[in-house]
Amino acid sequence: MKLLKLCTTICLGLSIQAVSLSASAADYPAPKQGSWVARDFRFHTGQVLTELKLAYTTVGDPSGEPVLVLHGTTGSAASMLTPAFAGELFGPGQALDATRYFIIIPDSLGSGQSAKPSDGLRAAFPRYNYDDMVDAQHRLLTEHLGVRHLRVVIGNSMGGMHTWIWAQKHPGFMDVAVPMASLPSQMSGRNWMLRRLLVESIRADAEYKGGNYTQQPRSLQLASVFFATATNGGNQGLFKLAPNREKADALIDQRLSGTLNGDANDHVYQWDASRDYNPEPGLERITAALLAINSADDERNPPELGLLDAAMKRIKNGKALLIPGSPDTAGHGTAARAKAWAPAFADFLAKAPSLYAAAKP
Repeated sequence: MKLLKLCTTICLGLSIQAVSLSASAADYPAPKQGSWVARDFRFHTGQVLTELKLAYTTVGDPSGEPVLVLHGTTGSAASMLTPAFAGELFGPGQALDATRYFIIIPDSLGSGQSAKPSDGLRAAFPRYNYDDMVDAQHRLLTEHLGVRHLRVVIGNSMGGMHTWIWAQKHPGFMDVAVPMASLPSQMSGRNWMLRRLLVESIRADAEYKGGNYTQQPRSLQLASVFFATATNGGNQGLFKLAPNREKADALIDQRLSGTLNGDANDHVYQWDASRDYNPEPGLERITAALLAINSADDERNPPELGLLDAAMKRIKNGKALLIPGSPDTAGHGTAARAKAWAPAFADFLAKAPSLYAAAKP
């Protein structure tokens, strides 16, 4: 495996912004929101919804080279339009300059403004998985937006896992694949155990009522805070925020008393959707230039397991970038701060073969 090591100081501080807010680090074209209805959408279970709403956000002109950006679990397109991510990538002269690229950010199936259990079907909503989510993204691109090839598909966390699926399921569809904060291996270990506990904590709550609750069960907030604290933030990063019990208690009190925007059924479905994720059998099918970006302190995808090392040996055009852990990293959340890896990504993208460049006279 070819390993790129990054030793720059990482600037953090993520603040989720609404789509209407521009990133402070750079100016780029105003995001535009849209939606489309996929007809007769068939899930991997065989269930069919006659209409499946898919929402999305675009940045840049449709004549630009298409780029697909994929968000994490419980997120949406808005969660990728932050100063720490979009502000480091979409501006003039940056790696994904929106005056050159047409950036497409879907609200994944089950999230944001796309179809999800809380829209009305509740627990009767089809039990989707990551393959269904990628199929929905593929239909949105090809049937609605008319995209036949992507310069880049890049995703973080769940979006990184989707990127692994994209790269092996549609190997000729993109020049470059950049899965971040993810591994191309089946759910296992702490990652799956804590996802399972999160889901079971909500389902076991008497207030959940099998998904037919009239108000959000109180377990949703506690389970979500527990999961986020256990699988995000980094050991050094959390110690920097909470170097003693008093500050640790204050941080937990703040998280437990904060507003949680979400729905219990949506959360159950979102976390459960990873249950059968496993792109590992298809790694040899990947033909895109692939840059896997992970952090050394990622709680969900610890590098010491050696899973990424083994996988990269099977990918012809693959490289890995491992961001060292430090008091200024945030564990699993580190990849959401593009400053940590944007220079390496820009260099990788510039050197990767381009179908668009080859097509120019």
